[in-house]
Amino acid sequence: MAAQIADGMYLLNVQTLRSFQAGELSLLRAELEKLQREVRSVVPPQQDAQANQARNRRIGRISSALQVIMNKQATR
Repeated sequence: MAAQIADGMYLLNVQTLRSFQAGELSLLRAELEKLQREVRSVVPPQQDAQANQARNRRIGRISSALQVIMNKQATR
């Protein structure tokens, strides 16, 4: 699911998290953090603007999903 979120196939919001238990949220958060480290470790050439944009979009989607999860965990 973390890869689907990063690729933009699955949009994470408060309503989609309603069915998740606390343990599942923690697991998803850990997977997203691991994926974020992997995506950030791959650095495309500076001249390749499209690859840089795609990388930044993935990082942005992962970051926003992590924010939604952290807010949900804080309210529980």
